[in-house]
Amino acid sequence: MNKDFQIHPCLRGLSAKGCGRQDKQLNTYDYYADIPGNNDACDLVEVQFKHTRKGYYRNDNHLPLQKGDMVAVEASPGHDIGVVSLTGQLVPLQMKKASLKPGTEIKRIYRKARPVDLEKYEEAQSREYPTMIEARQIAKSLNLDMKIGDVEYQGDCNKAIFYYIADQRVDFRQLIKVLADTFHVRIEMKQIGARQEAGRIGGIGPCGRELCCATWMKNFNSVSTTAARFQDISPNPQKLAGQCAKLKCCLNYEVDTYMEAMRKLPSREITLETADATYYYFKADILAGLVSYSTDKRMAANIVTITAERALEIIHLNKLGEKPLSLEPEDANAPVLSTDLAEQDSLTRFDKRKDGGRKGGKRRDGERRAERRSERREQGDNNEQRPHTERAQRPERHNANNRQRRKRNDNKDATE
Repeated sequence: MNKDFQIHPCLRGLSAKGCGRQDKQLNTYDYYADIPGNNDACDLVEVQFKHTRKGYYRNDNHLPLQKGDMVAVEASPGHDIGVVSLTGQLVPLQMKKASLKPGTEIKRIYRKARPVDLEKYEEAQSREYPTMIEARQIAKSLNLDMKIGDVEYQGDCNKAIFYYIADQRVDFRQLIKVLADTFHVRIEMKQIGARQEAGRIGGIGPCGRELCCATWMKNFNSVSTTAARFQDISPNPQKLAGQCAKLKCCLNYEVDTYMEAMRKLPSREITLETADATYYYFKADILAGLVSYSTDKRMAANIVTITAERALEIIHLNKLGEKPLSLEPEDANAPVLSTDLAEQDSLTRFDKRKDGGRKGGKRRDGERRAERRSERREQGDNNEQRPHTERAQRPERHNANNRQRRKRNDNKDATE
């Protein structure tokens, strides 16, 4: 009986081992991590260095490497220190994704990093920021139109990579000589774009997540304003630009879906003829498949929103010479049941009432005022029904009361 409910090992879900001890950018989840013999299936290892720079090396010594291990790898000259970011069967796929040129030499891993190697590596990291600041001043003194965005020292401090941004070609031969004389290391210059710089620095996008270029994106495709126009996004440069001051890469994510949905919509140039008026294309909700038409070609007037199927149906009727009575179908007047629960309640249902929390307070106050008016009318009717003798005696009693009040006042003054 228990065997019927036994879970097979292949169906136990994602493995936490695939995450590894890796907190750097461009992290890859290794879904082969818990498969026995995964590391022995391939001797290639992916090693990550500062920010988004990665390299692929061969584990000739068959070291027991895991994701997150610090290793010393072959470099020219000397050696470099990096972090193992991927092992096993996924490494060849990552190499294919990186579009490595055929015939590229694959260097080897020397050993796991020793304490001496780690001390040298920390020393190299501490020299990077001061070197970048001083290199910027040197480039400025040479009147070079370039920006040095980052500096990366090799693990043994024998080489330094200078990442720079420039709009045009820059002759930095003199700059290399000055940098080599200043820092006494081998100099390598690498030009990167604004997107690559944003990926190296990292950050949080307006969506609240980490930048795509800093987490998983390696290849940067060109982004144009056409993608924004297809998705009916407002052409606001401040909203369309990312942290790299270029168009956001995410504009290309859904453009194919929008283009496919647009094929199901009628053309904007086609007008719809009805028995009452002529309707012109106004706007469309592409993903919902709704099209709005207006009786005026230049402004919103008598807006009618219909489905794309209904619009194509009317276009077919117009081609046959027929004109429907209206754009909306005959059953359009049927009540539409709301599927949004929040739409069924008022937004002010939790607000405090001004009448002290009594429901219908204004209505009750009005009823009280009406009751008072009716009581006054009844009193007036009773006064009219009293006998005339009583009404005649009322002024006499009033005068007598006044005379008595005057006498009391006079006596009071005399005693004082």
